[in-house]
Amino acid sequence: MDFTILIPILPFCSFLWIGLCGKRMKPRTAGAVGTVSIALVTALAWVTAACYFGGGRAGDGTFPTLMPFNVTWLPFTESLHIDLGILLDPISVMMLVVISTVSLMVHIYSLGYMKGERGFQRYFAFLSLFTLSMTGLVIATNIFQMYVFWELVGVSSYLLIGFYYPRATAVAAAKKAFIVTRFADLGFLVGILIYGYSTGSFAFTPQTQALAAAGAMIPLALALMFIGAAGKSAMFPLHIWLPDAMEGPTPVSALIHAATMVVSGVYLVARLFPLYIGHAPDVLHGAGYVGAFTALFAAVVACTQTDIKRVLAFSTISQIGFMIVALGVCTSADAHEGGLGYMASLFHLFTHAFFKALLFLCAGAVIHAVHSNEMKDMGGLRKFLPVTHVTFLIACLAIAGIPPFSGFFSKDEILTACFRFSPVMGVLMSCIAVLTAFYMFRLYFRIFWNRTYDAARHTPHEAPRTMTVPLIVLAVLTCAAGWIPFGRFVSSSGEAYAIHPNAVVAAVSVCAATVAIGLASVMYKKPADRQVTRFRRLYRAAYRRFYMDEVYQFVTHRIIFACISTPIARFDRYVVDGFMNGLARVTNTVGFRIRGLQSGNVQQYTMVFLIGALVLVTALLLASR
Repeated sequence: MDFTILIPILPFCSFLWIGLCGKRMKPRTAGAVGTVSIALVTALAWVTAACYFGGGRAGDGTFPTLMPFNVTWLPFTESLHIDLGILLDPISVMMLVVISTVSLMVHIYSLGYMKGERGFQRYFAFLSLFTLSMTGLVIATNIFQMYVFWELVGVSSYLLIGFYYPRATAVAAAKKAFIVTRFADLGFLVGILIYGYSTGSFAFTPQTQALAAAGAMIPLALALMFIGAAGKSAMFPLHIWLPDAMEGPTPVSALIHAATMVVSGVYLVARLFPLYIGHAPDVLHGAGYVGAFTALFAAVVACTQTDIKRVLAFSTISQIGFMIVALGVCTSADAHEGGLGYMASLFHLFTHAFFKALLFLCAGAVIHAVHSNEMKDMGGLRKFLPVTHVTFLIACLAIAGIPPFSGFFSKDEILTACFRFSPVMGVLMSCIAVLTAFYMFRLYFRIFWNRTYDAARHTPHEAPRTMTVPLIVLAVLTCAAGWIPFGRFVSSSGEAYAIHPNAVVAAVSVCAATVAIGLASVMYKKPADRQVTRFRRLYRAAYRRFYMDEVYQFVTHRIIFACISTPIARFDRYVVDGFMNGLARVTNTVGFRIRGLQSGNVQQYTMVFLIGALVLVTALLLASR
């Protein structure tokens, strides 16, 4: 498995090559370099998965944890040091497959979608940097290495969200994403430092003695780390950056939402799951409640949005909430007892990556055809975009939890885990699943059905093959991913787990989702949005995202800036700067007044010397009397 070192090296070399030589390259060459490098990474990831999972289990029934490469980067003490390396275990290998596959589809799709765009070479350089960051994050051997790549993912997303930097909205969205996640990452960093100080190690699984000695510091550190996870995964109330991140190119949205950027928080909690379940179960359950509220909040907001990319953005927030809930309802590390949610969460992460990437890339094909993000400018497009229509429908059925598509299998396991934890949690998440089916088919019918597009104004056409081929590939993966016996490869205990869908939960959820789809078809056969008239106030509040952006604006501008930052700035300007400026003025004045003492005039110096000598002699004579 030594070849796995090439997985982060190839996108790094691609980033350097395109970034340094991009202006001398033709756009086609830059795109080819980026795409070929990611294709090689994808091939290596799939080979790694085949070798790892095909290599058999250890004597205890689990897959081994391998470190084909590891070096000490920063030594502090004999036990406390920061390493750089590659960690291969079931979840890191699974994530390598997801990241590389989705990234490759995005690269191929971008060849057509971004054709003719200014900054084409810069775009592919940033894509390579993003892929490097994501792969480095999931193969990290310790939590500090993960943090380094975690921050690099933030930088990469900032560059890609603000790709259209001449537009003020894109710049504002990039800054918003960067600043909000920085606040969250501060909690993550403080948690890492407390963790390292308390345990004497940055390893994911410190020795038992160190954990016992750390005591209450472990739950505190893990709670702070979850703040970082909540920021990156857009959990409430740190979700406000993700909808605005849609200002970046649509393929970027697919990469951010489907690969690791947004699900990195889920991956972090899953990576530290033994610590959470063993030493901070209350923190884990608290994370589950946050995820449940986030999923409900985002689903309600998604029912009212009119920009198709923002509907998908809130859909992602809701689905990430499902994954966090699944982890939060775990009560033990035993896959057959209280650990079902662990497997269900990562299974949903796996299936969600494919159908959410498909949804965003289909949205890009629609935008490419009608030159608008607004649903009011669409309708009846199934006649003009047959491939996009079919693939979008497959993705909608998958996210709605309709069999035999992949989302059904993973979401059913999450609902089963929720019902095992608490009937209330199970009912709540089932209702959110119904909302998911409703708002996704609201989107589907408004784009492809409810009226005929005004072809006289502009005749839309199907996207080129560079864009439709990735759609077809992702559609196939969306259909097939759910049939993979995921529990045989990934489980909370590491042992093989045979997935057995709960017939009652599955039947109820499918029937409810079907009713929601039927309701959406009835309500959106006509262009009018009936919720506007029936639930005017609720609709308006949900459309404005329950005024969370206004709340942040009020808190930041009226409280933090006006009541805290402005007085501090005035104190700094008038007191601190005034004191220092006063010292400077006194020094200048005194220096100006006595500068004649060093005029350089020898006669003046002689006269002063003689006068001084006379004064001293006179003083001595008077003193001697």
